[in-house]
Amino acid sequence: MHHPVRVLFLCTGNSARSQMAEAFLRTMGKEHFAVFSAGTEPKALHPLAVQVMREAGIDISGQRSKDLTEFLNQEFDYIITVCDRARDNCPTFPGDNARIHWRFEDPAAARCSEAEQLGVFRRVRNEIRTRVSIWQPAILKKLREAGVKP
Repeated sequence: MHHPVRVLFLCTGNSARSQMAEAFLRTMGKEHFAVFSAGTEPKALHPLAVQVMREAGIDISGQRSKDLTEFLNQEFDYIITVCDRARDNCPTFPGDNARIHWRFEDPAAARCSEAEQLGVFRRVRNEIRTRVSIWQPAILKKLREAGVKP
């Protein structure tokens, strides 16, 4: 395992879920994680993702959607897919990486009023924050146990 731990979050559009996960881990993990996100079919950053992350105290307005092909020749310790389509279409990356699947509802696909969709974005944001806040300290513990001082 590298230090900083290299993590790639993957989803289909890289417009919301993977962007939020990237921002949360970057914020919580500080210098111990090198965090990236990408999409199998990237779309523009969703404005409601920017809004709900700002509500959580994190500005992602400067982030951009990226195609996973930008990362195909890079090594990662963890590849985390946040939707089934990304999991099913995830290519092979070099190195000895662990693949993890965290399925979250796609808030951008919610068919409802904008106010209701904002609620879906908030719920998904909170689910992602919870998952990252549990996973990140476990990985740091694993590093310490391996003799790496994070």
